[in-house]
Amino acid sequence: MSTHATQTLDARGMNCPLPILRTKKALTGLGKGDTLAVVSTDPGSLKDMQAFCKQTGNELVSSSENQGEFAFLIRKS
Repeated sequence: MSTHATQTLDARGMNCPLPILRTKKALTGLGKGDTLAVVSTDPGSLKDMQAFCKQTGNELVSSSENQGEFAFLIRKS
C-alpha cells in the first residue's frame, strides 16, 4: 500500500456495509486528487470497493489481499 495516501481508514473487523459507508464519509473530507488508503478484513469489500468506485467516479488505484486483509488505494475524483 502506498505510503503517499492523504488519509488512512482502518476498517478491519467491520462487516458490510460499514467499510463502504466509512470510505464514503472519509472521501467527503478529502479534496479532488487526494488519496484514501483503506484496510478491511471483510472479503466482500473487494467487490464492494470496485462497485463503489465505479458508481461514484472515484479511481480505485490499487487493491491487494494479504493474509485476509484487503488494502485499497482510492483517488478522489
